[in-house]
Amino acid sequence: MSSTNGHGPKRAILYARVSTDEQARSGYSLAQQLEALRGYATQEGYETLEEIADPGQSGASLARPGLDRVRDLVAAGSVSVVLAQDRDRFAREPAYHYLLRREFEGHGCKLKALNDRGDDSPEGELTDGILDQLAKFERAKTAERTRRGRLQKAKKGRLIRNSRAHYGFEYDKTGDHYVVDEEKMAVVRRIFHAVAGGSSLYGVKCSLESDDVPPPGNGDKASGRFWYTNFLGTVVKDDVYKPHTSDEIAGLVDEGLLAEEISASLDESSSYGIFWFNRTRTIRKRVTKVGSTGKEYRWQRKTYQKPRDQWIAIPVPDAGIPREIVEAAREMVRYNAVPPKKGRRFYEIPSGVVRCGGCANAMSQHVTMANGKVYAYYKCARLVQHGKDGCSPERLRVNHRAEEIERKVWSTLSDLMKDPEQLRGDIDRMIELEKSGSHGDPKCEEKVWLDKLVEVAQMRRGYQEQAAKGT
Repeated sequence: MSSTNGHGPKRAILYARVSTDEQARSGYSLAQQLEALRGYATQEGYETLEEIADPGQSGASLARPGLDRVRDLVAAGSVSVVLAQDRDRFAREPAYHYLLRREFEGHGCKLKALNDRGDDSPEGELTDGILDQLAKFERAKTAERTRRGRLQKAKKGRLIRNSRAHYGFEYDKTGDHYVVDEEKMAVVRRIFHAVAGGSSLYGVKCSLESDDVPPPGNGDKASGRFWYTNFLGTVVKDDVYKPHTSDEIAGLVDEGLLAEEISASLDESSSYGIFWFNRTRTIRKRVTKVGSTGKEYRWQRKTYQKPRDQWIAIPVPDAGIPREIVEAAREMVRYNAVPPKKGRRFYEIPSGVVRCGGCANAMSQHVTMANGKVYAYYKCARLVQHGKDGCSPERLRVNHRAEEIERKVWSTLSDLMKDPEQLRGDIDRMIELEKSGSHGDPKCEEKVWLDKLVEVAQMRRGYQEQAAKGT
């Protein structure tokens, strides 16, 4: 099959794309696009090199596996044209479309869509460019109308139906309101009571998995058998599970976060959870990373919290969790992670310095809560993990209050720093021990230890000055 200019065959790549997972699963749109492209390629006398599809890929980014394949084939040469059914199948952003066209032209290849309006003349390019910008404008207007419609719906106290409801709730028939799913809400109450009672999120996770409680999923299908501590923490912090009294509801009205007519329609004797709409904004960007298996395509997300005056409160049914349990669980979650890294409880002695008297293993740092108060402890890590099999059975105490340990340590250090003779004697003994096992130059070693003695003396004077000033 020869080209019209006699320089060889006309070779084409057929490219199809759909932007949603639903279209990708049905395959109808992809099949329809490829069928139309085959017909056009046959009519125009093109030899089809390859048919490439990008199922479930957005046109807002050029980072697509199928499009990367197209670009590689074009760069290798011998491709006359890349065909798509519509111009927005290549890219929805006119600037991206322009970049692809220029890139392909550098390899002697054209970018062509079946709905192109113009030709290769400057006037034709101008026509297509203007129509692309109008299409972009229309998409932006549609998105803005959708956003305003969602805001108005939320201000009327109706939910914006997402992919799934909060765990423990389900949508009613209209999709505008929540109703309680008693079976799942019982699990939510179990989570709150366990965390409020002192269990860690990881402990709750293990407990749910050991009892074969199915984790949340899409619809009636669970997402597996494993729970995630991040999800459990999000549940504890979410206001949809926290009971809000009529006074708190009135406070939201005063802040302008809830319409007065919505508040008036509520039962003053009942409590309600709060679904927050327009609280955050998520920016999504498609990125490509090169790994051991080749290119990887991922969405990079950044979530920002909007100013509080832009939030919209939507009352939902009470989850049936007492207020004091919710508050206690949230207080526990604040201390659930490792305190030194998260800045929650400041341990004066660094992790790993305190050693167990039974097995000499480093002691780990823990917090727990009782009667509304937070208590910090040092515990033997082996004893926590393996019981008496991992530590000496002679060691009776499991928990050591952090305040007691830290007070004893600093008291001992303070007494030591206040007694220069004892400090010097300890250093002299350390020097003798070092010398006894040393075979170096005595004069060099003497100079090193004299320098250390001077340094210790300076530290002691600094400590004494701070003590005199009461610091």
